[in-house]
Amino acid sequence: MTDTTNNSEIQRMSLESALDVLARRRDDQVVVGTMTANGVWRDKSPHDLNLACIGFMGGASTLALGVALSQPERDVWVIDGDGSLMMQLGSLGTIAGAGPSNFLHIVIHNGVYETSGSQPLPSQQQVDFAKMAEGAGYAQTASFGDAEEFDAALDELLAADGPTLIQLFTRPGGRFFSARPTPPGITPALARMWPPVAEALR
Repeated sequence: MTDTTNNSEIQRMSLESALDVLARRRDDQVVVGTMTANGVWRDKSPHDLNLACIGFMGGASTLALGVALSQPERDVWVIDGDGSLMMQLGSLGTIAGAGPSNFLHIVIHNGVYETSGSQPLPSQQQVDFAKMAEGAGYAQTASFGDAEEFDAALDELLAADGPTLIQLFTRPGGRFFSARPTPPGITPALARMWPPVAEALR
């Protein structure tokens, strides 16, 4: 497990290798992804129960919480970004307070706002989302900078009751999410994506 004393000295895996580890465990979980991780995840794990959080940065974790509370017999994963979560840190307390045992919160921590041009995250040398989640009351937290270590530990983490937050230190990939305003008269992307996922959950 990664020591997060100084983020600048932490080993970092690629986003692709991190998501490969998750994809190998994917069964029938609902997976809510956000921003730059979405495209890679769709390639790694195409599924009717993928729900892309597009149009409200920082909302993925609470969107996933709503799904987890409404589907208590089904595991729900959220693939969150560090920049996204930084915008909505209060969600950690909301999730911990609700206490969904079926909730896995993956935070892709690459230290930058990759979607808007890789600007450094505030306090990116020190910020530790696993410690924040632990303080908020998550049932368990962990951090990894190496894909093999993450792979070796994941089954045990998945077997325990959540909510669980796993912080994955990754290298910035130079991806740019080109968001555009929804033209008048066009249904927003998230609203188009939700009905097929809701149908698959029946």
